[in-house]
Amino acid sequence: MANSLHELFQALASARDQRELRLRFMDRVGEHFSVQRWGIYLFNERSRYVAIDIHGVPNADTFVELYEKVGRTVDPVLRYVVEHHAPAHEEMVLPPGGWKQCELYQNCCAYYDHEHIMTGPIVGGGSLVGAVYFARVGETPAFHHQDIANLSAVCTHLSACLATLGIQQIKINSSVNNHLTAREIQIAELVAQGLTNAKIGATLWITENSVKQALKRIFRKLEVTNRAEMVAHIRDLLD
Repeated sequence: MANSLHELFQALASARDQRELRLRFMDRVGEHFSVQRWGIYLFNERSRYVAIDIHGVPNADTFVELYEKVGRTVDPVLRYVVEHHAPAHEEMVLPPGGWKQCELYQNCCAYYDHEHIMTGPIVGGGSLVGAVYFARVGETPAFHHQDIANLSAVCTHLSACLATLGIQQIKINSSVNNHLTAREIQIAELVAQGLTNAKIGATLWITENSVKQALKRIFRKLEVTNRAEMVAHIRDLLD
């Protein structure tokens, strides 16, 4: 395997939290797969998105909305990934010439010139907890077996890194649960992932003002004055 891919593995392994893990993946992965567009999606237990990062797709929010509306339920590559917990591209799961005839291409990918797609699983606890997506646009070659092998390796490392970060989060929870409520711990976790107050509120189904008031209580309990100090204090608990 190319040394550059091992460098990606090391970068993923040294991420301090989920947000940093996603950023390191997004910053480094595109060059290894000769793709113009890529992304990483994390799900909750109800298969709802909790984090989305996309590179290279114009009007990315519109694309995600369109994919959710008319693409996700008919995505043959994602269906294979969900069933097998293994990466796939369109030529693996469709008959010759089937890509441009399928609903996903005609209703979604055609509008974005996605000539070839590849998807890989992120797993945890025996379930799919996320996925990574790649697209080649225009006159580009299809993905092949080496791309699948490399993506399988990347997904293995992503899954392992998320599991490790989850264990660290359990340690954080056990260290602060004598001071913070369960809701305050949830908010602190999301702050550590880099979410804004508005996004934290949307994730937890509470108002932005409720997030602000909770942060004031957290700062007082941990004897810190801002978000950066709070995150640093929590990370110190792992040392």
